Amino acid sequence: MRDAAHHNGHRQRLREKLTLAGGDALHDYELLELYLFRAIPRRDVKPIAKDLIHRFGDLGGVAAAPVEQLVTVKGVSEKTAAELKLIQALSERLAREQVIGRPVISSWSALVGYCRTALQHARTEQFRVLFLDRKNRLIADEILGRGTIDHAPVYPREVVKRALAHEASALILVHNHPSGDATPSQTDIEMTKTLAEVCQPFDIVLHDHLVIARENTASFKTLGLL
Repeated sequence: MRDAAHHNGHRQRLREKLTLAGGDALHDYELLELYLFRAIPRRDVKPIAKDLIHRFGDLGGVAAAPVEQLVTVKGVSEKTAAELKLIQALSERLAREQVIGRPVISSWSALVGYCRTALQHARTEQFRVLFLDRKNRLIADEILGRGTIDHAPVYPREVVKRALAHEASALILVHNHPSGDATPSQTDIEMTKTLAEVCQPFDIVLHDHLVIARENTASFKTLGLL
């Protein structure tokens, strides 16, 4: 009974701290504790939260971790792992709402933020295409390639096929480098050049190609590669 009272008191104090001071006043593991309260209602979740942060680095790393890795942490069941995956889904959905249907030029930082939310913690490469209308508003985001830690297959004609299906006038390419180095590879540069050439006869403009790494983002346009 004493342990239960202690847990309940601790949980109430954390909730009050969040309400009064906001999320910035809490450590990552404390925010994770608050989230885990609903998944594990009758147990001290502080050790679990700390173990998750230690294992995966930060909240983003925890949210992006595969279920099969999350359940290797003591105290994390498949049900709890599924709850943790909800964090990533909500984060991506909220970030997407900041850019969908809006001109990318006026919401560029939000667009980059959305891409980073989706890809900075991914453990294998993904190749995504953002499709824009004539007013440069984002109308769709599709994953057109999944691969290994250092390669995701990309088929330029498939990209153009999807662009025509969306009646898109422009594209932004996005892929991640799980290695942590956002520097475009020679393969990235050659593929982007080929894709730009394939798009040209269809009057589809390639605005940029973003490479997302854990700590930074590289832009082909900024680097003078487009």
